[in-house]
Amino acid sequence: MTREFLKWGALALLVAAALYLILALYVQREFVFAMLFLVLTASAVVVFASKRFYAHRYIFPAIAGMGLFVIFPLMYTVGIGFTNYSASNLLSFEQVQENLLSRSFQSESVRYEFDAYKTPEGYVLYLEGNNQDLVTPPINLAAGETRAPLVPATSVPDGEPLQIRDVIKLRQELAGVKLITGDKRELSQASLRSFAAIHPQFTLHENGTLTNNQTDVTYFPNHDIGFYVSPEGEKLVPGWTVNIGWDNYLKVVMDPSIRGPFFQIFVWTLSFAVATVVFTLALGLLLANLLQWDQIRGKGFYRTMLILPYAVPAFISILVFKGLFNQNFGEINLVLENLFGVRPNWFSDPALARTMILIVNTWLGYPYMMLLCMGLLQAIPRDLYEASAMDGAGPVNNLFNITLPLIIKPLMPLLIASFAFNFNNFVLIALLTGGAPDIIGASTPAGTTDLLVSYTYRIAFQDSGQNFGLAAAIATAIFLVVGALSLINLKLSKIKV
Repeated sequence: MTREFLKWGALALLVAAALYLILALYVQREFVFAMLFLVLTASAVVVFASKRFYAHRYIFPAIAGMGLFVIFPLMYTVGIGFTNYSASNLLSFEQVQENLLSRSFQSESVRYEFDAYKTPEGYVLYLEGNNQDLVTPPINLAAGETRAPLVPATSVPDGEPLQIRDVIKLRQELAGVKLITGDKRELSQASLRSFAAIHPQFTLHENGTLTNNQTDVTYFPNHDIGFYVSPEGEKLVPGWTVNIGWDNYLKVVMDPSIRGPFFQIFVWTLSFAVATVVFTLALGLLLANLLQWDQIRGKGFYRTMLILPYAVPAFISILVFKGLFNQNFGEINLVLENLFGVRPNWFSDPALARTMILIVNTWLGYPYMMLLCMGLLQAIPRDLYEASAMDGAGPVNNLFNITLPLIIKPLMPLLIASFAFNFNNFVLIALLTGGAPDIIGASTPAGTTDLLVSYTYRIAFQDSGQNFGLAAAIATAIFLVVGALSLINLKLSKIKV
């Protein structure tokens, strides 16, 4: 009985906490996330409270985690790709209206310089105007008094006005004070030494239009682009998020300033991933074969030293190489200049920058391939090599006729994983080149060494417009490309999926 009580009590507490979270998300207008947690909570209640689904409770946490951290982010990213979501279109239509209607402007025609006088009853504000001076009764700022009437002044208050440093100390209290003139106008503090009439910037009409009270320009809501627009085409910022269909995806194909850099970066990304797999496999297999050589002494020492690049955190190695390849002070250029009289521009020449990236990534990746090959080479029967030697075959023939055919099939899934990892190797590009040198003529931030993933990051977070919708469309394209290429590789290697 006690066990059942504790079980249902714990479940009730978790459901109550989840419902509170869902309600909080709903109040904050995060409807998508509220729906997500509502579905997860309802599913958890059904699975853990029903005997019919008893067996499913053991795999539910894994399924819920996959839905929360894999499926939902993927679907959310795809959904953003169909919107104009960006730094200027973050809010909903209602939030944009609230933001615009909360704006105000100061009237330059109704502006008064003021002095503050401290009296035993409170502070007296004396306003000097062009036609008439006004004064307030004592205001108790310490008690939070925020409204005071203004009456015509017959004389300057007694005493010395507060110095500017004393006014600065009272700036928070003075900022909340509203002074009411005889004709019911409100004056608010406009600066440390002046009060002015504050008017709402925009007026909302019944048909949804907004009129700028300062310029008398009327703006109409355009739900196709998510902005209030004037008849002359002027937009009010911020805008709101709207569904724009396939526009972001079509931009990648149709807009020359995006299409050119995108396909250039795509080709380089594909070439980089393939070249990295080939180079690391070639170097790792070569070193693994050398370490298998019976005549080499101290194999343990060599094996340890060759694995060290894999043990050092990648970001440290990348930053070290960035210093080594420095054009003016790097050790690599100093050696090349002393030996051959050349000083390559590793970071400003596109071809050299890509070469440098491949060199660094090969260094970072070969220990992994070497470890894999060492294990696979151990499984190859020595009799095959002995029989090959009796037939007069050399090391090259053994490599292509025995070694590669026997290890390539078990290696293929790992090579595909390496390809997918390098296709999205953001850290290498971000730390080594940052995508530079830039592609001339691109309308989005794009570099000749950018991979698609770093290109997407720069569009989303480094561009002045922060176009999250376009970045989401490109991220979706990356997912489809990597998935398609991986599936093709699996099919070609005749591995069942």
